[in-house]
Amino acid sequence: MSTELLNAVDFLEKEKNIPREVLIETIEAALYTAYKKNYANVKNIRVDLNMDNGTYKVYSRKNVVDEVEYPEDQVTLEYALQSNPAYEVGDIYEEEITPNDFGRVGAQAAKQAVMQRLRDAERGILYEAYIDKENEILIGTVEKIDNRYVYVNIGSTEAVLSESERMPNEQYKMNDRIKVFVNKVEQTTKGPQIFVSRTHPGLLNKLFEQEVPEIADGVVEVKSVAREAGDRSKISVHAENKDVDAVGACVGSKGTRVEAIVEELNGEKIDIVEWSEDPKAFVKNALSPSEVLEVIVDENGQSTTVVVPDYQLSLAIGKRGQNARLAAKLTGLKIDIKPESEAREEGIYPTNLKDLETFLDD
Repeated sequence: MSTELLNAVDFLEKEKNIPREVLIETIEAALYTAYKKNYANVKNIRVDLNMDNGTYKVYSRKNVVDEVEYPEDQVTLEYALQSNPAYEVGDIYEEEITPNDFGRVGAQAAKQAVMQRLRDAERGILYEAYIDKENEILIGTVEKIDNRYVYVNIGSTEAVLSESERMPNEQYKMNDRIKVFVNKVEQTTKGPQIFVSRTHPGLLNKLFEQEVPEIADGVVEVKSVAREAGDRSKISVHAENKDVDAVGACVGSKGTRVEAIVEELNGEKIDIVEWSEDPKAFVKNALSPSEVLEVIVDENGQSTTVVVPDYQLSLAIGKRGQNARLAAKLTGLKIDIKPESEAREEGIYPTNLKDLETFLDD
């Protein structure tokens, strides 16, 4: 084996973090393939590789039997005992058969096979390193931009940020440092393909986890996230401990925590609301900042009718319906918003004190 190849092995072990055992197995397999291709007369062989000096030997392997029926697979006990008196019937007899011209005949084939196997091993290790990072945030540097993707260097490889995963209020430039959410890692014939996002709701979730110690510690839980990336998001939070203000923890003193996340997302507005297992209370909170008079949950438990003051209708619905749309995503419920006057006309909201008492009792 050439000194150059030994140097390459050392480089791959130290710089690419490929275990030496993997490299040895890879090279032995490559030499095995090269030998079998050029010396097909031997059926069963073993390649023994010495990585200290780069030498190798090829051995034929045959079963020790009393009487030979298949010469390509068997030797007699009498023959085996000539080289080692410890052999017994049933043992594997090995004999060195390294060809003198093996280096010349098989060098190119072995080199190609070795390099391919080394690439495969490196890809496998790279895949294992990043598959565990799915649904996590990584910090990367914009390395290249073309018509389809923004390529982000995330350390030992690059990730791709497609157009659909980019925030519409962001422009990316070479060498920009950005936080990305790893939403998918795939193994391909060219190695692991890592897909990242700046629009995924998980990015907002993880940013709060990084910024709010109470979330990281499990004291406060993020229950749901609804996001229209680059414009506005809603996030619901909850604390089992009644003494903990979940919303306040996420906002931070003087709003510092949420402002840091807003800055990371280039001005994306974020509504933080209290989660509740009571759908009425949850929908009411989710429609913040609008005032809600009443939430009526349908019998199927999947739809709600929300009554708001007439002057609050536009705020409740939001620009282009955004506030209502995000609230529906956040709660997982269909939300139909009605102004108070219309609700009274339809008889679904009381018009006098007596009706109100009956309505509240129901």
